[in-house]
Amino acid sequence: MNITQILSEQLNIDKKNIENVINLLDDGSTVAFIARYRKEKTGNLNDVDIRNIEKNLNKLRNIENRQEEIISSLKSQDKLSDELKERILSANSLTILEDIYAPYKKRRKTRADKAKDLGLEPLYKFLITDANNQKNALEYAENFVNEELETPESAIEKSLDIFAEDISNNVDARNIIRRDGMIRAKLISTQKDDPEKVYETYYDFCKRIRDIKSYQILAINRAEREGALSVKLEFADAYNKKLIADLYQANNDYQKELLDISVDDAYKRLILPSITTELRNFLTESAEDESIKVFSKNLKPYFLQRPIKGKNVMGLDPGFRTGCKVAVVDLNGKYLDKAVVYPVQPHNKEEESIKILNDLIEKYNVNLIALGNATASRETELFVNKLIEQSDKNLAYAVVNEAGASVYSASPLGEEEFPDLDVTIRGAISMARRLQDPMAELVKIEPKHIGVGQYQHDLNEKKLDDELSKVVEDAVNEVGVTINNASYKLLSYVSGLNPTLAKRIEDSFKEGTLVYRKDLKNIKGLGDKTYKLAAGFLRFPDSPEILDNTGVHPESYKIAKKLENYDLNKADVNELSKELDVGVPTLEDIIKELQKPGRDPREDNPEVLTKSEIMTIDDIEIGDELKGKVRNVTDFGAFVDIGVGTDGLVHISKMSDKFITDPNEILKNSDIINVKVIDIDKEKSRISLSMIN
Repeated sequence: MNITQILSEQLNIDKKNIENVINLLDDGSTVAFIARYRKEKTGNLNDVDIRNIEKNLNKLRNIENRQEEIISSLKSQDKLSDELKERILSANSLTILEDIYAPYKKRRKTRADKAKDLGLEPLYKFLITDANNQKNALEYAENFVNEELETPESAIEKSLDIFAEDISNNVDARNIIRRDGMIRAKLISTQKDDPEKVYETYYDFCKRIRDIKSYQILAINRAEREGALSVKLEFADAYNKKLIADLYQANNDYQKELLDISVDDAYKRLILPSITTELRNFLTESAEDESIKVFSKNLKPYFLQRPIKGKNVMGLDPGFRTGCKVAVVDLNGKYLDKAVVYPVQPHNKEEESIKILNDLIEKYNVNLIALGNATASRETELFVNKLIEQSDKNLAYAVVNEAGASVYSASPLGEEEFPDLDVTIRGAISMARRLQDPMAELVKIEPKHIGVGQYQHDLNEKKLDDELSKVVEDAVNEVGVTINNASYKLLSYVSGLNPTLAKRIEDSFKEGTLVYRKDLKNIKGLGDKTYKLAAGFLRFPDSPEILDNTGVHPESYKIAKKLENYDLNKADVNELSKELDVGVPTLEDIIKELQKPGRDPREDNPEVLTKSEIMTIDDIEIGDELKGKVRNVTDFGAFVDIGVGTDGLVHISKMSDKFITDPNEILKNSDIINVKVIDIDKEKSRISLSMIN
C-alpha cells in the first residue's frame, strides 16, 4: 500500500510534504512542533492539516497491520493463493478486508458447516451446475439419504445452506446492500415506551440514511437504549435480491428456483442482519466523529478567549440556601480573600451582603466581578446590579460559564492548590481566574466537562478524551506558556512534555533554578530531544536573554541575533532568507516575534463582554438588535448569550443570505456578534435570533 500517495490524494496535499510530515511524526516530533518550527518541510501546513495526516496515517497503518495478520493466518491454514493475496493487499478498508477473510475465520459451526459434515458438498455442486429439473435432482439426492437425512428433499434443503453461506460471503453481494444502504435505505423509528414524551420528535421518524444528521442519530440511539423507540432500517429488498441473483448463472428454470431460494435465505438470515448492524455502527461512529468535531471546533476558540489582564477580580459562585461564595484574586490570579454572602432567597440579606462585598472591593481595589452562570445566577445578577449602582467604583461584571468548575473544585488538583479552602470557595476562585486567563484555568478540567459540545454523554469516552486532549494541546502551544505563573497542568500540554516533567519544571521555577530557557536542560529527565520539542513554546519574561520570551526557537537564535543589524520594517524577506540561509516561513516568524516580543496572540481575539446593568427576557422585543457572545455552535445553529439569562438560538437558516451547510462557516465559539430578535416564547424561555442584515 502506497500510504503517501493515498494520503496525498485523500487530503489534496503535496506528496513530498506528506512524506516529510510522516518522517517527522515517526521521529517523535509533536504536531505542534512540526506546525510551528518545520514549515519549510511541510509546505507551511497548519496543525489541523498535520492532525488530519496523523489521523489518516494511523487508519491506513491499521489496515496494513490487518492485511499482514490475515495473510499470516491464511498461510498457516495453507489457503493463501496468489490471487487471494492480491485481493487482500489491494483492499483499502477494514470492512473489505474482513469480507475477504470471513470464509476463512475460525467460528462456531454454521448450518453450512453442518451440511458439509454430512457430506452434502457434492450434492450442492451438482444442484448448481448439472441439475436439469426437480426429478433429476431428487434422483441424485437419493445417494445422500441416511439416518440423519431421511429423504432426498431434506438432503437438497440442507445442501442449499452451503449455497446461502457462499452467497453471504460474496463481497459483491454484500456491497449491493451496502450501496443501497447509503443511497436508498431509510431509518425508521416509532414510539415504544416514552411516557414523558422526551423523544416525541422521533415517534414517526423516517429518513434516508444519507440525509440523517449526526445529532439525530445520537438522539435515536439514546432513545432506543432507554426503550423509548423501536428502530429499524428499511432496504429495497426485492431490488437487492434481484441484483444479487444476477451475480450467479442459472442454466435452467430449476436452477433459477434454487438460486432464488438460496438468495432469499442468505439475504434475510445472513447478509441483512450483518449489514444492518454494520450500517448502524457506521452511522453511530460517523455521528460520534461529527459530534466530536463540533465539540473540537467549539473547544479551541473557547480556550483561546482573550484574557483580561491587569485587573483584580472578584469571583461569585451563586447559591440560594447555601449562599453566594466569594473569592478575590489579584491581577496574576493569586488568591487574596474569601467570604460567603446571602443576598437572595431564602435569606434575602441584601444590605449586609452589599456591605461585605464593598469592603472587599475597597480593600483589594477590585475592578471586575466574575459571576457564575449556574443555580441562582439570575437572582444574584440582579443583586450585582444593585451593588454596582451603589458603588462609587468603576465596576463591571461578566457572566462566566461555570461548566466543570465543580469538577475542578473537588479534584486532587483543586485540593492541592487550595488545601485549606472549601470546595465552593475553590469554585469562586475558578470563576475569577476564568476571566483573567481562560486557558490557564480551563486546562485544569477534563475537556469533556467544559460543556461546549452536543450529546457528549453519548460518545465513545476514550475517543472523545483523545481528540479533545489534542485540541487543548494545539491551543496551548499556539499561545505558548509563560513560565512565571504556569501550573504544571498547563505545562503538561506543552509540546514534548508529560505531567512528570511539567511538575519538575514548576517546582524548579519556584525554587529559582529556572531563569533562562537553556536551564530547562538541567531538569531531570528532560533530554535534548524533549528540549527541542518544548523550548520554543515556553516563555521566560524575566530572562536576561530577550529571545527567551518569544516564540523564536533556540535553534534559530543565531539567525535572530543577526537581524539586529536590519530594519525589519523594510527588510526584503526573500532576499534576506537567501543571505541568512534560512527558509522564508521561518524568517517571517522570527521577524514577527522580534517586532512584538512577549506578544499574546489571543489579544487579537474579541474582548470579553462585560456589563453594568441587567436585562431579562421581558426587556426585549421582536426586532431588537443586540450584541451577544456565541456560547455553543452545533450542526443546526448557534446558541448566543445576549445578556437576558436565556441563550438565544440563531438557526443555520438565519445566519447568512447565502446557503450554508455548516454553521462553522460563519461562526466560532466565543465570537462577539450582532443579532436581531425574531421570535420570543416566554412560556418555554426560547428566543430566536437572526444574523441576516
